[in-house]
Amino acid sequence: MKTIDALLAEGVNGKRVFVRADLNVPLADGTITDDGRIRAVLPTVKALAEAGAKVVVASHLGRPKGAPDPAFSLRPAAERLGELLGARVAFAQDTVGTAAHDTVGGLEPGQVAVIENLRFNAGETSKDDAERAEFAEQLAALADVYVGDGFGAVHRKHASVYDLPAKLPHYAGHLIATEVGVLKKLTDDVKRPYAVVLGGAKVSDKLGVIDHLLEKADRILIGGGMAYTFLKALGHEVGISLLQEDQIPAVKEYMKRAEAKGVEFVLPVDVLVSPDFPDLKTKAPANPTTVAADAIPADQEGLDIGPETRKLYASKLADAATVFWNGPMGVFEHPDYAEGTKAVAQALLDTSAFTVVGGGDSAAAVRTLGFDENAFGHISTGGGASLEYLEGKTLPGLAALEN
Repeated sequence: MKTIDALLAEGVNGKRVFVRADLNVPLADGTITDDGRIRAVLPTVKALAEAGAKVVVASHLGRPKGAPDPAFSLRPAAERLGELLGARVAFAQDTVGTAAHDTVGGLEPGQVAVIENLRFNAGETSKDDAERAEFAEQLAALADVYVGDGFGAVHRKHASVYDLPAKLPHYAGHLIATEVGVLKKLTDDVKRPYAVVLGGAKVSDKLGVIDHLLEKADRILIGGGMAYTFLKALGHEVGISLLQEDQIPAVKEYMKRAEAKGVEFVLPVDVLVSPDFPDLKTKAPANPTTVAADAIPADQEGLDIGPETRKLYASKLADAATVFWNGPMGVFEHPDYAEGTKAVAQALLDTSAFTVVGGGDSAAAVRTLGFDENAFGHISTGGGASLEYLEGKTLPGLAALEN
């Protein structure tokens, strides 16, 4: 995989460089609530602009249905990129139409433009190879060189991620090169003990990575909504907690395999429960109760790991040499159910291990809860992409950059 360093050595002055970024930031009433993904692409955009490239930044945002939708406009992201760069960033109000061509055509060396949401065109996400290829051809007309730097999208076989690199000289940006280098440390020649912390709502989202990591990890700690399927598999009452009954056989099989391989599965020993899901808008006091993990009342819902589990998990991470964490331990958006996630984040900071926060809600939680991002070994920008890489899957966007 050729990287941006090789491109910069070749020279980009005056060239139109298409940067496929991941500006898929969360918005609330048009305001960005977490700009982490925009900041992640800054090193690549800055390096290209400073080398005299005409930088064309493209991304998706949300899930518009193949047509323009103001609710998913990239304009707020373009404005924030300009603020972070300390320079004006032009914005094209379409993807491959007149506005895009005029905006790109008006760039001087060292200037940056953002084109509108790629998913406003049905060709971006089409399952039809010909339709995707046609859209990729239209995008290629805007550039001389392609730089892939949207790690959060490399697991998607989309036009701007998979088809476009084949039509232009292509390179991996700083972010993708960094992400791949970090993930290799979690799969090749791993320093041990290797501890994995998995949380989030659905166990089905994590079965693939559990399957793969059973061959690599020394211990796997489970939290979040997915923990209740594990507890149910052990025969415990889980009340009205999140539960995927259909995954219980798979969970039992994984626990059996882990025991045979000497991989330690660590489950909650106590949980915070409530009869009502918390109001995340008002964040009104929830007044949870702490109960043993095997004594959840039938009319209560588990919403966070308890204090004893927090201590247990911290002890299981204390001597680790490598830690990968993906998924919160509870409903961290509400202060009454954030302590479990805080405890795991703090445990990562307290260890001397190489620590990786695997994107998605985990990365959002780290920022929301006020932790210093730079204190962690690495915070990934792609939750789904990170998990699929760790599952051993071929990621279309990376394969396209390697070809």
